[in-house]
Amino acid sequence: MTVVTANKLLGDPVDRVDGPLKVTGAAPYPSDVTYPGLVHAVLVQSTIAAGTIRSIDAADAEAAPGVLAVITHENAPALAEGPMTPLLGPAPPSPLKDNRILHHGQHVAIVVAETLEQATAAARLVRIDYEETAPVLGIDNPEAAVLRNPWGLETQRGDAAAALASAEVVYDETFAIAAGTNNPLGLFATVARWEGDRLIVHESTQWPTMARQTLATVFNVPENDVQVLVPYLGGGFGAGLRTWPHAILTALAARLVDRPVKLVLTRPQMFTSVGHRAETTQRLRLGATRAGRLVAIDHVGTSTLGAEAANMEFISIETGAAYACPNVATHDRQVRLNIPSPGWMRGPGSEGNFAIESALDELSYTLGIDPLELRLRNYAEVHPQSGLPWSSKALRECYRVGAERFGWTRRTPEIGSMREGNWLVGYGMAGVTFGGAQLPCQVRVSIRRDGSAHVRSAATDIGTGTYTVATQLAAELLGLDIGQVRVEIGDSDLAPAPPSGGSSLATSLGGAIRDAAGNLLRAFLNVLAEDHRSPLQGRRRDDVTAADGRIHLVDDPSVGETYSDILARHELDELAADGEINPQADGAGMAPSGPFAARFAEVRIDAELGLLRVARIVSAVDAGRILNEKLARSQIIGATVMGIGMTMLEETIFDPGSGRIANATFGDYLIPVNADVPDLDVVFVGEPDRFSPIGSKGLGEVGIVGVSAAIANAVYHATGRRIRSLPITIDQLL
Repeated sequence: MTVVTANKLLGDPVDRVDGPLKVTGAAPYPSDVTYPGLVHAVLVQSTIAAGTIRSIDAADAEAAPGVLAVITHENAPALAEGPMTPLLGPAPPSPLKDNRILHHGQHVAIVVAETLEQATAAARLVRIDYEETAPVLGIDNPEAAVLRNPWGLETQRGDAAAALASAEVVYDETFAIAAGTNNPLGLFATVARWEGDRLIVHESTQWPTMARQTLATVFNVPENDVQVLVPYLGGGFGAGLRTWPHAILTALAARLVDRPVKLVLTRPQMFTSVGHRAETTQRLRLGATRAGRLVAIDHVGTSTLGAEAANMEFISIETGAAYACPNVATHDRQVRLNIPSPGWMRGPGSEGNFAIESALDELSYTLGIDPLELRLRNYAEVHPQSGLPWSSKALRECYRVGAERFGWTRRTPEIGSMREGNWLVGYGMAGVTFGGAQLPCQVRVSIRRDGSAHVRSAATDIGTGTYTVATQLAAELLGLDIGQVRVEIGDSDLAPAPPSGGSSLATSLGGAIRDAAGNLLRAFLNVLAEDHRSPLQGRRRDDVTAADGRIHLVDDPSVGETYSDILARHELDELAADGEINPQADGAGMAPSGPFAARFAEVRIDAELGLLRVARIVSAVDAGRILNEKLARSQIIGATVMGIGMTMLEETIFDPGSGRIANATFGDYLIPVNADVPDLDVVFVGEPDRFSPIGSKGLGEVGIVGVSAAIANAVYHATGRRIRSLPITIDQLL
């Protein structure tokens, strides 16, 4: 497959094209939207985790100043269930459909009033009488229903059980990772209004196309009568991949009061309303030779799930692809509890990486082999499951370059052998094999008579730089300057696009832009096919290229003419073309690869106080072609900071008796601050990916993967304490 060639724009560290709007406060986020006559909604949430509602007394709330409606299961019209989502499974249960309570914080009513203050005050007046039952809580609860192999994606290769039984060295340990909450800076908001039977929603979503489909299904209206708008989003980290019940309730309220309605979640409601990373436990067994060759891997991952929710948490999905091992078995289980529905949080699969990369580190000490050398001895030259060559893989280069930049050779192998003053010093590392995706995507690209280009798609930019890389790519392919390209995204009425999630959007949208740009050049040549005045008359697509706002012959740049001249001569204001990508891995003759990385971490520990500090982290990343080095580096740095939080600070705590989240504020839920973030060095290696039309691979998530294992392995090197549960806390180090 031919990929685009890099020249003056692609890959350059171009500043964000949307930066000026953001720093001046002019970028419109969903919570900024207002309309004449707009009213406000506030949620009432359950104070129990399991049971039923006996009765609701909303009289005082309905009589409160400014109140327009109090909507409960007793007066809400019936809504259809949301559609099956290709990547996420069934939609969350429709809200207010009956009197059952499935988790603490469940939406049991929505109050609509003229002002936010009136709605907030009235919501406190809604009296609910519950019949409470004992909630099912705790990942190890024997009363919890267990789903086994819920997605049919378990790996079986060879005979892992037999290989473990005969292995020279056997490793068998368990790992635990606490639940975490996405917590983007921007509170999720929904603004909904109806124009007759047409619904317009400004929504905090990472997937406008799917949000449109969900709302159309729930309200039984044609998809063309629903428009979802999100030109800017204040972060998502996976929380915005679903259309959550609060958004449906806002649209319902707007229909019932016949006014535009705005609802903005509070920070505590962000913990109960838009998903979280599931709590997980894992059992990992390895079999190896004394020379350090893996002969067996058996990986069982268990994650928590809501009582009637669906969430695809692929704990062990990368285990079978990470190393060359002939006998592999992976298993996934889900445990149903009375908790809010988990959802995807940046880097699903990072949990499994923590287990296997920690286990390999333990195995390296058992065998007396350098941790880096042990990974190289089990390097997967081809995809272990399919036997196909990787579409690209530079993990070996990640190891080499990362180790050199980090100074891995300065590590002395003995535990506790490195000190600096009162600090114990530890070096740790981890390898990363992570999934990526190219998903169907469509785009329309046009050029106007003034020579400017317009790129339109229903994609989103959640802060990752989609506006900028789309601008760069279109400018490069059409031979324009950055300032001549305008990108319009975040509108479900535009060409359908995949989510900004799963490390897929840049590659998918980029492939569609590449296709559209090629089709647009063909469209110009078609216009010129019978034009004897044009030096390009009768030329084919392969004969020409674009640069400096003009189409010219590849072998003679002097022969050509500008877009503007062509359009003016033919009295056209604009010429447009559509493009799409619909990747089909089957039959490609290769294993489409995601990004790879190597992480190296240095930690300092005060042995007397149990204080843990990360001194530095080096990340060497193979993400194929880098579309914008500045934005790519920012992605890895930001995700690494999230990895530090996952490793050392973040834990969503469910009260074991009530199911209430006990730390649902930024005062109680700890996230990294500047003092927690060390020197973060990032280097990119590798070549353009062969399966990707533009040579890129996703990197929005790979930056979080491997951080936990590298830090935990460094802690062991410094102290001899093997930490198999996250977050790592002071009591574990004392």
